[in-house]
This record gives sequence, structure tokens and C-alpha cells, in this order.
Amino acid sequence: MKYPLLKISLIAIAFLSLSLKSNSQPIPEEYRSQSIPEQLNFTQEHTRVYENFRAVREDIFQLLAKNINDSLARSKKTINNLITEKNRLNNRIDSINQSLASTNNNLESMTRTKNSIRILGIEIHKATYNTIMWTILGILVAMLVIGYLTFKQNRTTTLKTRKELTDLLKEFEDYKQKTRLEKERTTMEHFNEIKKLKASMPGSRSQL
Repeated sequence: MKYPLLKISLIAIAFLSLSLKSNSQPIPEEYRSQSIPEQLNFTQEHTRVYENFRAVREDIFQLLAKNINDSLARSKKTINNLITEKNRLNNRIDSINQSLASTNNNLESMTRTKNSIRILGIEIHKATYNTIMWTILGILVAMLVIGYLTFKQNRTTTLKTRKELTDLLKEFEDYKQKTRLEKERTTMEHFNEIKKLKASMPGSRSQL
């Protein structure tokens, strides 16, 4: 029983001596100027441990507790401010995302409208429209070229046929003229032959 009482007495004497010293010693400046971790390190380095008890002056403990509570309050306030700012930024981000989505939809609609042409109530992409129009234009040009070549060939054939017909008519007229002259000459010769024949026959002169 004596040893525990002795320990308690020694502890009480140590606390009493520290209490007496605290009344005569000022609070170190570290507890007023340094951060909480630095204050705790300073307290750990400048206090002793006896029988798993650390002797800390009451005024220093109260000041340290006050500093910790103030630091926690500031941290809590900072955290609340950060949460509020985070919520505000999230709302702003949501608003920006909605605006961006609306802008993208408008841009997509404008791009689709810009890149398409409405024909007979049907939207056709400009690339498809250009392909169709160039194809139709190519077909029309090809038909025009083919028509021109056909017309040129037909005209050449017509001129050639007309020339051949003219030549044939001229040849026919020449042949007709020649035939007529030949017929007249043959008739004349035949007449002369008959005349000669009659002249050579006896009694023809008296008859004449």
C-alpha cells in the first residue's frame, strides 16, 4: 500500500510544482504564432511523461485546446465554404453543359440545314444533291453531244443524198435528152431509109 501512495504523492507533488511554475512562467510564444502540429510538437518536446501521464500546464492546455477548436472551426468553415463553392460550380457546370448541349444541337441542326437542300419536302444532302445534279448534267451534255454528232452525221448524209439525187436527176435529164436525140436521129434515119427505099422502087417516081 505504501508504494502506490508514494507514487500518488510524487505525482501530486509534480503537478503542484508545475502549477506553481505555471503561475510564474509566461505562456511560450509558439502557442500564439505557430500552427497546431507545431504547437503539439512543441508540447511533446517540452513536457515530460511519468507513469504514462504527460504533465501539461493548465493554461497551456486550455490555450492549446482553444487553438485546436479555433483551427477546427476555421477548417469546418473553410470546408463548408468549399462545399458551397463546389455546389455552385457544379450548378454552373450543369448549366454550361446544358447550354453546350443546346448549342451543339443548334449547331448540328444548322450544319444539317446548311449541308442539305429541301426538294419537294424531302431533305437531300448537298453532296448527294450535287452528285445527282452533276450526273444529270453529264447525261444532258452526253445527250447533247450525241444529238449534235447525230445531227451532223444526218446532215452530212442528207447533203450527200441530195447531191447524189441532184447528180442522178441531172444524169437522168442527160440520158432523157440523149435518148430523145437518139430517137429523133433514129426516126430521121428510118425516114430517110424509107425514102431511099421508095425512090429505088420502080414506078415510085411516077407516083411521086
